[in-house]
Amino acid sequence: MTEEGKVPACVGIIMDGNRRWAKERGLPTFEGHRAGLTNVKTIIRHAIIDRGVDTVILYAFSTENWNRSKEEVEYLMSLFSWAFEHEFAELNKDGIRLRFIGQIERLSENLQRIAREAEEKTAKNTRGTLAVAISYGGRPEILAAANRLLADKAATVDETSFRKAMWSADLPDPDLIIRTSGEQRLSNFLTWESVYSELFFTKTYWPAFSKEEFDSVLVEFAERERRHGK
Repeated sequence: MTEEGKVPACVGIIMDGNRRWAKERGLPTFEGHRAGLTNVKTIIRHAIIDRGVDTVILYAFSTENWNRSKEEVEYLMSLFSWAFEHEFAELNKDGIRLRFIGQIERLSENLQRIAREAEEKTAKNTRGTLAVAISYGGRPEILAAANRLLADKAATVDETSFRKAMWSADLPDPDLIIRTSGEQRLSNFLTWESVYSELFFTKTYWPAFSKEEFDSVLVEFAERERRHGK
């Protein structure tokens, strides 16, 4: 495994490739999303419980994803509702805290309630944190923070005060970000927080991304020298 002290405290994951995974297998698009969701619990438990990662931030649904077909968006929202209320309940048993960041107000009232209740039920868990970025965009997050500070009539703004106004204020910046499916861009994910993140891109589609491949990323991460501009 990785060298002692080289396990990342925070990992961001851009889960990409669900639809292509399904298409290559002759399956409906929805089956790709279902398979991707099944893999979430596997990878999260492995990262936090087996490998000691403190925080994982998942890019589940972007602000741009609202532009997909109504049928697909509705299916994804129903899948999220079920997962947050049932599937992720097992993470609570493991002592993992749940957080949701993004334009939460754009979600249905029922999904907002489920997300809020999941946060409340797991608030005291200390094993690790799973943050789900849903209806999230890095630029909207920055704009929301700026507008919040304007509303508070802040006299001056520095990086510290700005960071505290962000949706992810209580989360650490990611040490590394993994994107599956072969695309090599961040796609509006953690725009502010990712400035010194190590980036890893794999051609594996998210539903097929394994614990073994996650471990290989950690090994490479441990071998990189992080200078933070020094």
